[in-house]
Amino acid sequence: MANQDIYTKYTAEQIQILEGLDPVRKRPGMYIGSTDQTGLHHLVTEIVNNAVDEGLAGYANKITVFFKEDNTISVTDNGRGIPTDIKKEYGRSALELMMTKLHSGGKFGEGGYKIAGGLHGVGLSVTNALSDYFLIGVKRGKQLFVQRYTDGVPDADVKTVTPEEFLKWFPDESPYLQSEESGSIFLFHPSKKYLDTIEVNPKFLSAQFREYAFLTSGLKFLIFNQKSGDRKSYYFEGGIKTFAAALNKNKIRINDTPFYFHGSRDGIDVEIALQYNDSYAETVLCFANNIRNPDGGSHLTGFRGGLTKSLNDYAKKNNFVKDSDEPLSGDDVREGLTAVISVKLENTKLQFEGQTKNKLGNAEVRPVVESLFKENFDIFLLENPKDAGNILEKNFLAAKARKAAKAARESVIRKGALEGSILPGKLADCREKDPAKAEIFIVEGDSAGGSAKQGRDRETQAVLPLWGKVLNTERARIDQIIKSDKFKTFISALGAGIGDQLNVDKLRYHKIIIMTDADVDGSHIKTLHLTFLFRHLKPLVEKGYVYAAMPPLYKATWGKEKKYLTDDEEKDKFVKEMIGKNVTIQRFKGLGEMNAEELWETTMNPATRHLRQIIIDDEALADQVFAMLMGEEVLPRKKFIQANASNAEVDA
Repeated sequence: MANQDIYTKYTAEQIQILEGLDPVRKRPGMYIGSTDQTGLHHLVTEIVNNAVDEGLAGYANKITVFFKEDNTISVTDNGRGIPTDIKKEYGRSALELMMTKLHSGGKFGEGGYKIAGGLHGVGLSVTNALSDYFLIGVKRGKQLFVQRYTDGVPDADVKTVTPEEFLKWFPDESPYLQSEESGSIFLFHPSKKYLDTIEVNPKFLSAQFREYAFLTSGLKFLIFNQKSGDRKSYYFEGGIKTFAAALNKNKIRINDTPFYFHGSRDGIDVEIALQYNDSYAETVLCFANNIRNPDGGSHLTGFRGGLTKSLNDYAKKNNFVKDSDEPLSGDDVREGLTAVISVKLENTKLQFEGQTKNKLGNAEVRPVVESLFKENFDIFLLENPKDAGNILEKNFLAAKARKAAKAARESVIRKGALEGSILPGKLADCREKDPAKAEIFIVEGDSAGGSAKQGRDRETQAVLPLWGKVLNTERARIDQIIKSDKFKTFISALGAGIGDQLNVDKLRYHKIIIMTDADVDGSHIKTLHLTFLFRHLKPLVEKGYVYAAMPPLYKATWGKEKKYLTDDEEKDKFVKEMIGKNVTIQRFKGLGEMNAEELWETTMNPATRHLRQIIIDDEALADQVFAMLMGEEVLPRKKFIQANASNAEVDA
């Protein structure tokens, strides 16, 4: 991928130093967002981002990631290889400076990177500061270099080694550089001294690297999980056009021809792909320099403005509406929309709101994205009149539903059914008024609800019984949801509203606990609730307010002793341990079989219960799974059932 001329142009002179390092260990959360698994994942993605930057610059086309059994992680790329020569004013190698100084790297001066997604030069040094040890290997032509760090401090200077010595340093990674002219290896072991956990979630990170492969066509990812033996390979020639199509995999498409354009203006590169489907949800993924921006930013604002204007203009010019008609709103044109927005600009100009880059802050990006997108989408609509008509038909149906929902909402509000101050009759509220200390149990059935109301802590725990299976909201618009008695009660109890009136600050409980039977029917009801929360109250899930209760399936008694067992695996293990003793095993058919005391000590008591927090690790994957399991398309669901039937636990 490289030649000798490239090495001479990318040297120590391109590595700029802005400030020192020590604050990282004192306040790691300031640099990686948190010290939990999310922060750990941030360390890994920073190293991978540096490798991706080599791909964006056109110097690398392959990245290999190893998740090892001892919790070390290695990242190998076939880019130019980090410069190892001495930077004169410091008297130390460029590699060592990048590892030990914040804001040092090739992203500040000329000749390094024009476009980059790393933490502005702190990725390597922060990861080094928070690792027990860090090994680096560099190949530049026929020369091989290595250096090791312990607790962020170099064990020795950078040294040149033979291929045999290099292989001893990196036995797993060396084969991936042998056939390449150049590249870098980063191998590190995160430190428990600074992080709450050092065990990554390879499945989550693999999904993120799959996104990177979509966003950089021609860049191949090889991922190895030593613990599970899993191997994955990602390579997408079609880029984000393929990405948008993949997001719509389990849905009925509205426009047969996907929209895609790639252009640039004022030094800002813009790439957008979109396609509508028959669902009622919006799925839009935003990226800046290949970094996911879950909170959107100026590129998302520009895209939304251009989309609304373009569709309204087309509707007027082609007599879909009269001049006196109310224009389509932003909400109307976003129903059923799937889109991927990717912008790239010079890293020195890149501005994010917050160190973890959740939201793009560059104001100049908005008008560029809006104008470029509208110009190209206008052409698409003109050249594809059938698709344009299908999209507008979808938009007008959404507008009609929005008006119906508004009328329904105003009707029920007039009756007091959605007002947080007038609570539903079935709700047994708690005395605590501080949402951070209050929790609500959404309970399946009146019988279990009665036990929960008797056994709860009335100070902090509220109980809302909802009998039977609720509406499948994957196939329902918001006006249908508001008219549903069960969801009307649910929305009212939470107090935060829904749709365009959702206000998380008004939420009455910061723990929303779904409590259903530990059987197949209970799992189905739980899934219906989660579908509603994911599709219509997603901010509550994103803020970590949603949980699932984990009631036991069995109760074991012997003599005066007793033990609750979560599932069949725990039951079988317990029976083996208690062989020879007179143990009686009782299987709970449902929560309603438990008395108030049993429900309290197994499922509701904060000191003894097990709760599972519901988080969104991968929004795109979650969207696909809900569409597959709960959507209109039968074939994807049938294939999933056939593929996973052997894993199902069926009550005999």
